Amino acid sequence: MDIKQDDLTGSQIAALIAEHLHGMTLHSPPESIHALNLEGLKQPDVTFWSAWEEEELLGCGALKQLDEQHGELKSMRTATAHLRKGVARRVLEHIITEAKQRGYKRLSLETGSMEAFSPARTLYASVGFQDCGPFADYEEDPYSIFMTMEL
Repeated sequence: MDIKQDDLTGSQIAALIAEHLHGMTLHSPPESIHALNLEGLKQPDVTFWSAWEEEELLGCGALKQLDEQHGELKSMRTATAHLRKGVARRVLEHIITEAKQRGYKRLSLETGSMEAFSPARTLYASVGFQDCGPFADYEEDPYSIFMTMEL
């Protein structure tokens, strides 16, 4: 698996982000969807990576800088054909390593509270994320779970 920084211009990544956003609409009300679209992912405070096996896109993830010591995990998505193969774990480990290299002291995330997000929450907990309250501009929301880890 090759994980590389991505400029978000390829058609495969655009399709995966569209699938990610659509998936959010199936499980969350519009006001509780915090996933970034392509333009949001292209902002200067966001670094985006994609995971590949030769020419096949396996998954993606992003790191948003909240401040000099705090990053936010964004846009974690595994291509449907590659679920349960360890793609998300590898991308997550890559992002955690990058956050540490940047000198961040904390890495946080928001994910859904519904059953569809249970595998993601289990993955995050397995690498050390713990439940926390809202951070940055988030507010309490019954459809959101907030998690954080000290780096």
